[in-house]
Amino acid sequence: MKEKIIKLIAKTLDINPKDINEKTNLVKDLEVESLDLVDLVAAFEDEFGIEIADKDIKNIQTVGDIIKYAEEHKTD
Repeated sequence: MKEKIIKLIAKTLDINPKDINEKTNLVKDLEVESLDLVDLVAAFEDEFGIEIADKDIKNIQTVGDIIKYAEEHKTD
């Protein structure tokens, strides 16, 4: 799942997947802005069949947070 999430982030933000790891901070390292975050959330929801609640989004700061959230909430 980790590699799939990293590839999805790289594709959505148009960056090199080699620049992303579990400790990568979305805002500080990838300069994700609010519109980028909306795109990422939509991509994760589509890819993994999960719904990320608005209250949970603010707690997702690193790629590792995304991986953990996706693993805890996946439906298959």
